[in-house]
Amino acid sequence: MFKQSFLPIQNKDIQVLILGSLPGDRSLQAQEYYAHPQNRFWKLIQRIFNITDFHSYSGKLNILLENRIGLWDVCAQAKRKGSMDLDILEEIPNDLTTFFSQHQHLHTIIFNGQKARKVFDKHFKKADQYQYYTLPSTSPANAQYSLEKLLLEWQVIFKKD
Repeated sequence: MFKQSFLPIQNKDIQVLILGSLPGDRSLQAQEYYAHPQNRFWKLIQRIFNITDFHSYSGKLNILLENRIGLWDVCAQAKRKGSMDLDILEEIPNDLTTFFSQHQHLHTIIFNGQKARKVFDKHFKKADQYQYYTLPSTSPANAQYSLEKLLLEWQVIFKKD
């Protein structure tokens, strides 16, 4: 079964782009990035930016954009049974080259996990004007990382800006 990515979360001012691989089944059902209740992405964003409470999905997205952060996936679509990144097959990438060219302030690309970076490397060449970071996945499948351990890795990137 082919699964499709969402549109990017973006505006003209983003400086950082976080790239996942492909939305999981819970996210696809909810039509929201990182909708699985065990995914730690939004908890990390909440802690990194000292947000006391997220009231809505649109509020979460606004926090990203207020901090000049965009969000998208490397895969536009792919075959995948279930939600595991290991099961992604026959991926078709999003048009990141055009996306990058349309965002003049973009300087940092963050991969949310190894699979996002590997798919990117398969389809794109890294450009010198960007800094690239591969961070541990926020997925519940990455059980070796507690929220605290993820926070230590992720917050280093955002303290630089």
